Amino acid sequence: MRPGPRHERAVTLRPVRLLRALIVVAGVIAVGALAAIIAPILSERAQTARTSARFDPPVWAGQNVPVPCATGGFYARDGESIVITIAAHCAIATEGAMWRDTDGRLVGVFGRAAQMPDCVPERFCSPADVVALTLAPDRIPWGHLNMVDMGAGGYRTFASDTQALSCGDIHVGAVVEIDGRERYRTGKVVAVGPYAYENDTIFPCMAVADIRVGVGDSGGAVLVDGMPGGVISRELGTGVGFTSLAEGLENLGLTLCTTPSCDLSPEQAEQPTH
Repeated sequence: MRPGPRHERAVTLRPVRLLRALIVVAGVIAVGALAAIIAPILSERAQTARTSARFDPPVWAGQNVPVPCATGGFYARDGESIVITIAAHCAIATEGAMWRDTDGRLVGVFGRAAQMPDCVPERFCSPADVVALTLAPDRIPWGHLNMVDMGAGGYRTFASDTQALSCGDIHVGAVVEIDGRERYRTGKVVAVGPYAYENDTIFPCMAVADIRVGVGDSGGAVLVDGMPGGVISRELGTGVGFTSLAEGLENLGLTLCTTPSCDLSPEQAEQPTH
């Protein structure tokens, strides 16, 4: 995974005073870039105090996924398959790639990354920093697919009428919650706008919250005012940059899971090709 650009053309974000502050600090870093190497030696990886037990299989939405680059985002349905969103900038997240844990058990198979067809020549444009990981049957927490595990922040369950937030739904001042690396943190949105550095993916919308992030947070679920709002994508100064969820799901043809088994049964679910 390549690191993000430094000291280049600024992100167009509002308000202007935040933008100026971001220009002064040292650029932008893809927060999941070297997790496979660095994460095991980070002492801060230890989880904060949980408020509830884990399920079996565990809910990975909001939690560490056994892939060497990211935290889980949200569960969704892709036709007859159950997927979890992962950061598209994960180095191993290439379409068709299989991922197995250290015991050799299949975790899942990656699909394509969210991509916009119209883009600047020789650049990559995306509505959101997401890719779908189609899960192996024994990795699906049936009965809990409409949940996000926020660690010390507790489980959050989405009602059946819950909608993923789009860029237009995210506003300055909204409350943000994340739990990447099993470290529950809260803050507020301080800016929303296009992200267009010269040597990085172009996103038409990225929100910034005043929450510190680090290696391994990438892809983690972001709740905005308690709603499924986005996925962690970049480190912007001392804050987290996240892309909105609705545009990514729509681009990939995914439906957010808002019922316990995502209106599917284990017998109906298709297995990933491996």
